[in-house]
Amino acid sequence: MSPKKERGIDLDNLTPEESMKLEIAAEIGVYDKVLEGGWRSLSAKESGRIGGLMTKRRRLEQKKAEAKEK
Repeated sequence: MSPKKERGIDLDNLTPEESMKLEIAAEIGVYDKVLEGGWRSLSAKESGRIGGLMTKRRRLEQKKAEAKEK
């Protein structure tokens, strides 16, 4: 297994993407599961839900940024 997959979640050094991911995990109720077992402990359905919500938020942020430019 690669070192990246073996390391735990460092809550002190989160990238903006990781921060959003954890925020969404908390919203759908799997935050504790992620902290205990890592991202690998999630089911495919849970992971897909997080990924879909992240994509939705990114698109919304992009539209807001484009609206500000106009």
